[in-house]
Amino acid sequence: MDYFPIFMKLQDQACLLVGGGEVALRKARLLRSAGARLRIIAPELTPELAAWVAAGEVEHIAAAFRPEMLGHPQLVIAATNAREVNQQVTDAAKAAGIPVNVVDDPELSSFITPAIIDRSPMVIAVSTGGKVPVLARLMRARLESLIPAGYGALARFAGDWRERVKARFSQVDERRAFWEAVLQGPLAEAVMAGSDGGDVEMDALLASNARWHAGCVYLVGAGPGNPDLLTFRALRLMQQADVVLYDKLVAPELLELVRRDAERIYVGKARADHTLPQDDINSLMVSLAKAGRRVLRLKGGDPFTFGRGGEEIDTLAAEGIPFEVVPGITSASGAAAYAGIPLTHRDYAQSVVFVTGHMKDGSFNLDWPALTRPQQTVVVYMGLSHIQGLCDGFILHGKAADTPAAIVEQATTVRQRTLTGTLADLPALAQAHGIASPALIIVGEVVRLSDRLAWYRRKPAGG
Repeated sequence: MDYFPIFMKLQDQACLLVGGGEVALRKARLLRSAGARLRIIAPELTPELAAWVAAGEVEHIAAAFRPEMLGHPQLVIAATNAREVNQQVTDAAKAAGIPVNVVDDPELSSFITPAIIDRSPMVIAVSTGGKVPVLARLMRARLESLIPAGYGALARFAGDWRERVKARFSQVDERRAFWEAVLQGPLAEAVMAGSDGGDVEMDALLASNARWHAGCVYLVGAGPGNPDLLTFRALRLMQQADVVLYDKLVAPELLELVRRDAERIYVGKARADHTLPQDDINSLMVSLAKAGRRVLRLKGGDPFTFGRGGEEIDTLAAEGIPFEVVPGITSASGAAAYAGIPLTHRDYAQSVVFVTGHMKDGSFNLDWPALTRPQQTVVVYMGLSHIQGLCDGFILHGKAADTPAAIVEQATTVRQRTLTGTLADLPALAQAHGIASPALIIVGEVVRLSDRLAWYRRKPAGG
């Protein structure tokens, strides 16, 4: 982050605004809405600012800014069209250790003002670090349309009940589970709609003996890496879980979407890096759920496509642990789509096969006759470390050496690289370009289409 987001309490706090034009007026409205005591330094004022001064609501010094006028405000905003004046304001404020913002000039600012969605007491701030204010305003407009005005009433209602809920539930996890049930249920909808029966319903909920926090496991597919490809359901559960078990194939950007205070446990599962054996992962999920925790088992791709999800939920079912499976976009689908390689195409391939490239006892235990059929696409998971043996195996069992083949590294992310070649030269291409896991190998005539259909971050094809 270029800026640390923070909300300041300005009720009855002195704030200084330098400038008296339309831009200054907009900033003055925001400061007054936050309850600030406002002093303005400017030779002239807009009519609205002048009216506030005449009414005694705002202090005004009718002069050009001089450093000795600074005083001791909580914060300073400069909104003049003279950069030399703005520079003076910045220098004086920074020398006094006072936060200062110069409108549309991040270089002179120690803080920036975001675009604001006001559902007081709930306030949402959107910022681009001062680089593209228009984009922040566009995002604000989009959020304004998505967040009902009733959320303000809901936030006030919940705030009024906060201490009583805290007294009823001594454990943090219990309180969180109770509030999540309330704020996502019919009571919340009624409060946002203006119903006056919320207090009676809340009393009844607090008096009930319902178990608000039972342990469970969410088996969630994180997709191929791009956070935009998560399902809505996956994102909601990532925000609800108390503890997250994740593996090597989960992109760091995805972990940033997990609830901030959730415990994170890395369980490995990369080749030769099994931080926890599968049986231990299964046992850990069971023990955490039995302790009343909501466990998120976050897996790259889809849990049921080479993700051992079936083994994990089999254990959960045997132990009587409630669970839910949220599918994700498979790594094969994501890699193929972002590389411009259709997995099926009526002119090239009428079927597709997914296979793992693990070796056992130094050899591949693969159904080669099935993999070398014509008019078929083969996607190899976890085959990069044995790519030479894989390509040799295809050729040995009947595939032509010039059969098109591709490697897609870190598919769907900004780090994606796609190399295309043939079974004969793909291993050398992978080595020459330093391809590393996670990467998928795609074999079949459909690879020929990549040069023409690749749309995502086009890079020169190898070979």
